[in-house]
Amino acid sequence: MARGVHPPAAVPDYDVIIAGGGPAGLSAALLLGRSRRRVLVCDSGQYRNDASPALHGFLSRDGIAPAELRRLGREQLEQYGVELRRALVTAARRRDSGFEVSLDDGTRLGCRKLLIATGVVDHIPETPGARELFGRGIFHCPYCDGWELRDQPLAVYGRGKGGAALALSLTSWSPDVVLCTDGPAGLRPPEAAGLRRHRIPVRQERIARFEGRAWLERLVFATGEALPRRGLFLSTGQHQRSTLAATLGCRFTRKGAVRTNRLEGSNIPGLWVAGDASHDMQLAVVAAAEGAKAGCAIHAALVREDGA
Repeated sequence: MARGVHPPAAVPDYDVIIAGGGPAGLSAALLLGRSRRRVLVCDSGQYRNDASPALHGFLSRDGIAPAELRRLGREQLEQYGVELRRALVTAARRRDSGFEVSLDDGTRLGCRKLLIATGVVDHIPETPGARELFGRGIFHCPYCDGWELRDQPLAVYGRGKGGAALALSLTSWSPDVVLCTDGPAGLRPPEAAGLRRHRIPVRQERIARFEGRAWLERLVFATGEALPRRGLFLSTGQHQRSTLAATLGCRFTRKGAVRTNRLEGSNIPGLWVAGDASHDMQLAVVAAAEGAKAGCAIHAALVREDGA
C-alpha cells in the first residue's frame, strides 16, 4: 500500500447496540428497527422490577406482569429484524467514530452509536425479612403500588428530607402512615413540623426484622414491640446498575443519574442514556417514552452522519 494511504475503517457490526432490555431499551429498539437500522439489544436478564407482581401507570398495560410486557416487546421486535441477545455488556470504549462493546461471553462488537438503558438498583435494607418481602408488601414507588395498598396501615423506611417527603406523599393513599427511621431521624424543624401537621408519627427505634408470610404483616423493633403494617415504602436510595456510563466519561447529576439532554443524549458523542439511569421520574411508561425519544434521535444522528 502506498505511503500515506490507509486501509478503510472496518464496517461496524451494528448501527446501534442497546445495553438493557427493559422498557427503555425495547422502545428504542422498536423505533430504530422501524427505521431499518441494524440493531442489537443486549439483555442481561436483570431487571429492577423483577420482584413486582404487576406494572402500573402504563396506559393500556396497567396491571401487566413486568415479564409479560418484556415478552410482548421482544415479540414485536422480530418483524423489524432487531437482534436480541441474552448477554451483559461488561465494557465499552470509543473506537474510531463509534464504540467497541465487550460482552460477558468474551465477544467484542462494534457499533456506530450506543444506548445505555441498564437502569438502577434499589438499596434494600439489610434488616432480616426486607429482601424476602421486597415486592410483597415492601416497595419503593407509591405511584406503582400505592393504589393496591389504599386505606391500609403503611410505613416509610427512611430518614431526613427524603423519608419525610415520602411519608407526606403517602397520605394521599392512606390516613395511617408511620415514618420509621431505624435510628436517628435526621429531620430538620420544618420537616418535623410538617409530619406533625399531618399526624404522621416518627419511630426512631432500631428495627430488628420485617415479618410476614406471603405478604408483609409487621415491623418488629429491637425492643420487641411489633408495629402491624400492610405496606412499607423505601426511601433508601439507589445506584447505577452498570458502570458503563461512568467509565465512558458521562456527567452525572447530584442524585447520581446520568445527565442527559431532552433527547437523552449524553456529553459523550454518539452515546445516549435512557430510562431510570438518567432521570428522576422513574416509571416504566416514562422509560419507554425516553427510549422512543432516544431511538428517534439516534436515527436522526445517523442520517446526518451519512449526509442524507
